[in-house]
Amino acid sequence: MNMSRKLSCEEELYEGFEDVKGKFKRGTIREEDLKRTTQLIYHFDEGEEFHTLCEPRNLFQQVNWHTRDNSTLPLWPTEVLCLPSHHRFISVPPTQQEPFYHSDEHVVVPKIQSPNGRGNVVYSNMPGPQAYFTEARSGASRGLKPQPPRDPDDFTLLFESRFESGNLAKAIQVGKWDYELLLRADLYTCKHTQWYFFSLSNMMAGQVYRFTIINFYKSNSLYGQTLQPLCYSVRDAEENKKGWRRHGHSIKYFKTNIKRKGTRDRYYYALTWSCVFPHSNDTCYFAHCYPFTYSDMLAHLRKISADPECSRYCKWRTLCHTIAGNPVPLLTITSSSLSLQESKLKRAVVVTARVHPGETNSSWMMKGLIDYLTNSSDDAKLLRDMFVFKIVPMLNPDGVVIGNYRCSLAGRDLNRNYKNTLKDAYPTVWHCKEMVNKLVAEREVVMFCDLHGHSRKLNVFIYGCENNNIPSLRLKQRIFPVMLSRNAPTKFCYKSSRFKVQKSKEGTSRVVMWNVMGIRNSYTMEATFCGSSLGILNGIHFTTVDLEAMGYHFCDTLLDYCDPDQTKVTTILQQLEDQRRELICTKMAALGREIPDGMDPLDITIDSELESDLESSDGGSDSSVSDGPPVHMVDNRMYKKKVFFLSHCLLCHFVNID
Repeated sequence: MNMSRKLSCEEELYEGFEDVKGKFKRGTIREEDLKRTTQLIYHFDEGEEFHTLCEPRNLFQQVNWHTRDNSTLPLWPTEVLCLPSHHRFISVPPTQQEPFYHSDEHVVVPKIQSPNGRGNVVYSNMPGPQAYFTEARSGASRGLKPQPPRDPDDFTLLFESRFESGNLAKAIQVGKWDYELLLRADLYTCKHTQWYFFSLSNMMAGQVYRFTIINFYKSNSLYGQTLQPLCYSVRDAEENKKGWRRHGHSIKYFKTNIKRKGTRDRYYYALTWSCVFPHSNDTCYFAHCYPFTYSDMLAHLRKISADPECSRYCKWRTLCHTIAGNPVPLLTITSSSLSLQESKLKRAVVVTARVHPGETNSSWMMKGLIDYLTNSSDDAKLLRDMFVFKIVPMLNPDGVVIGNYRCSLAGRDLNRNYKNTLKDAYPTVWHCKEMVNKLVAEREVVMFCDLHGHSRKLNVFIYGCENNNIPSLRLKQRIFPVMLSRNAPTKFCYKSSRFKVQKSKEGTSRVVMWNVMGIRNSYTMEATFCGSSLGILNGIHFTTVDLEAMGYHFCDTLLDYCDPDQTKVTTILQQLEDQRRELICTKMAALGREIPDGMDPLDITIDSELESDLESSDGGSDSSVSDGPPVHMVDNRMYKKKVFFLSHCLLCHFVNID
């Protein structure tokens, strides 16, 4: 009896192999035994019977996507306050294109007042004193209620962000129509302030209001150059079916005089903008990018699972649970094969997103990709027939729930810890690596792609991994991005893509999947928070439609890349080689070097001087170096050091007494 055979991805889809049940024999298993046990799974291969234990329920629980009860409510750290309900936004793109904001040199930078004790605090939701995560709760904070309405003659704005993905820490009124805002840093850290999401009400129509967020962390931004904040009016949505819109004028991003704690010469940056609200007594939301919460993801998956046709080829299980206990869905999308042998011949594609919670544009690209793979088109069916898609739509649910920008509840950037082996501190990373490792062992993984957002560059582009020292692989990692740029010429920019691997990025998913797992095509696909500089979309903000379309373009390009007729692939590779030869020759001449006669320029050893000229690194990305071990381990180390120091002092004291 074969007891060692592992379940393949395709086998997970059969749910007891009902699709091919008639081809298997019952063997010696009695009917009463089948009815009596729920812990054994019986399998048959070419008439041979074998069985395995069910996977642990606490690890691979099946969340009921069809219901909305306490079992599917997000789990929150107990110290983060949350209201019992939150507004659901309609997704209606603008009827007209939204052009970039053009900076106004005459905008006067406001003088920051609140750090000097000036102004009136009208909203405060500062995090608790906890240094690291200890306990979670399900849903809203007990007894927490919205702020009471203002008096009729009081036009002070009512702020709120005690909802999913909200992160406004404090609002200070420094003038009748002027407010300074502080964002909450990523929980258990003192930095990573970029994402914002909050609501306000009690406004007066026609009045100019000014808002200034005074504690941004990054030194530069697209704000004030091209990017406008997003605004959502509840009244416009209800009466006019309008969704999120770009809103605001007199936008400026500038350096403040507020020094960051623990630094000598580093300061916070501020974003100021003014706006006029069209309705009085409305409720409006401001956000850095189109929100896509953990609950939004669950609702999307719930809708797919409710479709009988989609559920035939789109299966899910829980990859793992986060530190707070939130389940992390793993989708397997592929069509059923006639035999297990045929299923093993399928190649695999792995796509992940939202490792950085504040990069909501990655979730919109992921939504477009999932919707395309689960539709009824011929191309989608062909993709399901050709590949097994393993998809993790949200790698960092905890960070998304509480409104972090980059970190998980470990207080660290997950995308710097793919080389880490701390399973309890980084469960989603650990289980994602295990899933890919098993996948690589059973079939070829043709591509890995991690979806991200970028706050300082336009368009959509790719970071890849390239080893020019292996002739058989040279430049082949660039073929897919070139194809993608041709399939999405108004959104994807190949010239912005980078393939040099920096040492500081060795802990990222794309580098680990390439360097450790051996996946040749391993990418990070970045989407701007702003818009495009290409073709007919030049100077236009991206909408959710544009972001979702990138998911479609990714799938369409995958078909081109894996077409049995490799003419396109061969042609593009030849073009890349010719361009590289020309570039090397030009750079060598500029450096005063000669290429030996008869040597292909591609075979020249690339030293650091020539490499820096050929391609810049991806240093302009939104990456950060690792901050070390999880915060709870750092805190415990400090505690042990203090205990040791105090013990040593006491010992010395008693010795001196003796």
